[in-house]
Amino acid sequence: MNISKIKDINRRAFMKRSSQLAGMGVAAPFAMNMALTSQAAAFSAPGNDYRALVCIFLEGGNDHNNMLIPVDNANYDIYHTARGGGAGRSAGGIARAQADIINGRLNPAGNQRLTNDVEYALAPEMPLLKQLFDERRMGIQLNVGTLVRPLTGQEFRAMNGTGANVPPRLFSHNDQRSIWQSSSPEGASSGWGGRLADLAQSTNTNTLFTAISPSGNSVFLTGREAVNYQITTGGAIRLEVAAGRNLYNSRVASDMLREIISDQRDNIFEGEYNRVTERSISSENVFNSAIRSTNINTQFNRRGNTSNIAAQLQVVAQTIAARRALGTRRQIFFVTMGGYDVHNDLIENHAELLRELDFAMHAFYRTTEELGVANEVTTFTGSDFGRALASNGDGCDHGWGGHHFVMGGDVRGGRYFGEAPEISLDGDGQVGQGRLLPTTAVDEFGATLTRWFGASNSDLRDLFPNIGNFSNTDLGFMR
Repeated sequence: MNISKIKDINRRAFMKRSSQLAGMGVAAPFAMNMALTSQAAAFSAPGNDYRALVCIFLEGGNDHNNMLIPVDNANYDIYHTARGGGAGRSAGGIARAQADIINGRLNPAGNQRLTNDVEYALAPEMPLLKQLFDERRMGIQLNVGTLVRPLTGQEFRAMNGTGANVPPRLFSHNDQRSIWQSSSPEGASSGWGGRLADLAQSTNTNTLFTAISPSGNSVFLTGREAVNYQITTGGAIRLEVAAGRNLYNSRVASDMLREIISDQRDNIFEGEYNRVTERSISSENVFNSAIRSTNINTQFNRRGNTSNIAAQLQVVAQTIAARRALGTRRQIFFVTMGGYDVHNDLIENHAELLRELDFAMHAFYRTTEELGVANEVTTFTGSDFGRALASNGDGCDHGWGGHHFVMGGDVRGGRYFGEAPEISLDGDGQVGQGRLLPTTAVDEFGATLTRWFGASNSDLRDLFPNIGNFSNTDLGFMR
């Protein structure tokens, strides 16, 4: 039999055994653990310090217009009209009543004044984040979005919204979400969180716990070497066979799985599959034992209920509390919150989303204080894109730029960063229906965060391929 035929048989046998594992509904992450065989790159982490980045991704495109609302009379009136407000600055369409948002007015440090004298209020569902802003523990980066290079409205219109200098497939959920997380459209092989983990994993005794997601697989945490270690809100995923249980109440199925895992294999891929599965079992035991030994007093349930975003942040907090037991000094976390694609029923649906986000983020920050790591953990929001200012009747359509939160003890909180956009449907800074043309690139936003985390200037081009097109790699929101 010729060599190519043998290779083909071995490949098919390997894939068959892989499908058996998948068919039994167990977690045996081959690609995840293959990364452990490669040598991690060096990274700046002096002494025994700890740092963590936590990305909260608001899936669907957050309506920043109803999260950070212009409250001064002149700019509020433009917002109110564009969103179909009622008479006398009352609620109507998708506009919030001015009287309802006035208590959320933000008073930035140093009496900071913004372009067009716009003054903002946080949505009334976000009093706890307002409290953190007032305490100088949270800042707001204005008008962030996906960009290839700096772009003016005139240039955008001259290019007819397409071309090499405009992000591909603008306003598409999947593509813009991927570009936000990876700098490439859908199909990207790695994200900037994962590429940062490539650099950082050498600082950790157990490299597997560098990039952790309680919300499933994500391109953001996928590195070239580092892996996206997926957990649930209850901890690491347990292989049923490792727990000594019968699969689907079948001893035959359990014995088959144990045989597949434990058999020695001559084929390099089959042998590695078995080794990494054994490592997965071992890592699950280490991870779950570590987080179960932690003690956190801050409550993540609101009125007897723990939302999914709160549960995700709670397990992130437990993981941070267990950092020494896990042997980690640098970690990147990725959590998600869905439901932000508000084409309709915006007022009811979006308000509840903001209420849940407000509670969860505040609880998470208070937990970092409780653990004594508030200065070592920085949390930030991301989203596919912002939303159009214009009302479509009961909601709003996809936008581009949007406003985002940065929270932590090392954040220069109580301030706005970036350029405040004109509140308008058709100004030079809009690209139709009040969609914001971003004035801060995700690359600049991410560069500021990753530099704080320990990345060097020379690392930035690998993390953000377009960073050379921008002049600012430090937006000033980190100390």
